[in-house]
Amino acid sequence: MKKEEMKNSCLFDTTHTMARLLFEQNEYPWEVIPKIGEFIASLGERLPKEEYNHIGKAIWVHKSVKVPPTACLAENMIVCKGAQIRHGAFFRGNVLVGEGAVVGNSTELKNVILFDGVQVPHYNYVGDSILGYKAHLGASALTSNVKSDKSLVVIHGEDGDIETGLKKLGAIVGDHVEVGCGTVLNPGTVVGSNSNIYPLSSVRGCVAANSIYKKQGEIAEKTMAAEE
Repeated sequence: MKKEEMKNSCLFDTTHTMARLLFEQNEYPWEVIPKIGEFIASLGERLPKEEYNHIGKAIWVHKSVKVPPTACLAENMIVCKGAQIRHGAFFRGNVLVGEGAVVGNSTELKNVILFDGVQVPHYNYVGDSILGYKAHLGASALTSNVKSDKSLVVIHGEDGDIETGLKKLGAIVGDHVEVGCGTVLNPGTVVGSNSNIYPLSSVRGCVAANSIYKKQGEIAEKTMAAEE
């Protein structure tokens, strides 16, 4: 995947997120990550009070959403219309959950944008990441957001390395991506739209749109037969 293919306009249909303006103001997703918290705080203050419950200092939850008593909500978050919050969900702050998204049991979110229809339903960790429209993480699929040596995250593109300047950067996952159970998306992973990741994968670097990731070094192009 080349840097040109990692633009927000290539990875996401931004009509499917309340953060559309944030993506339009920034060309690449790693530019969005450090601005999520400030954007949510500003957006929350402008949400219609007849539609959203304002909890604490900076938590906004649409009135259609049921929050179970076992969920933990930290400050600076928005949960949009029709989202599902299941038992044991842990929101650590700076989180935007899109319309109809599912945040499941024992799932932990921190500094993330989930587009509309995203599903992180079972034992997932998503940190410093963006998940595009209707992306889905299988059970226990995780984003790793810090390198083991604590150095700044570099994205390894086809046409050269991209210095993000970020110590914490998880995964950038495009629209309609399916990530198999037990998969780890390593720091700085970018997955193009409409791709599939096999279960139990450890993904590093970039996966082009319309691909099937089987294992490191074995990535197939999607065909109609494969999709069926």
